[in-house]
Amino acid sequence: MKIGKIVIAGVVLTIFNAIVGSITCGGVFNWVYKLEPTNVWKPINGSPGAMFMIGSFVLSIVLSFVYALINKGIPGSNKFTKGIVFGLCVWAVGMLPGMFATYAFMTVATMVVIYWTILGLIKTPLEGMIIAAIYGE
Repeated sequence: MKIGKIVIAGVVLTIFNAIVGSITCGGVFNWVYKLEPTNVWKPINGSPGAMFMIGSFVLSIVLSFVYALINKGIPGSNKFTKGIVFGLCVWAVGMLPGMFATYAFMTVATMVVIYWTILGLIKTPLEGMIIAAIYGE
């Protein structure tokens, strides 16, 4: 297992997620967080704090580690295809159940759940491709 490549992938994913998050959730689509009910959101002044970034980095390393652990069993003819398939699998088994539970049991606007689900469908395959490009086959 290539630990250095896992850490590098974690760093790159953290930066990727910060950029995508600031453009999407913090910019173009921030209107979804103004839909009622708004009392579910913690007030955020500026960028997310250091603890969020540290947590994002740790979770990016975990995701990269999982890819490294199972990459030989992921279908695909090249590393980019494997990355896309990995990302779609993460979305299907990780994000979809969470979004269903959020919709079913939490007081969050339905449009927010739809937005997060679609954003995840776009973002997780890209994350898989980034990991695959850095980690290799």
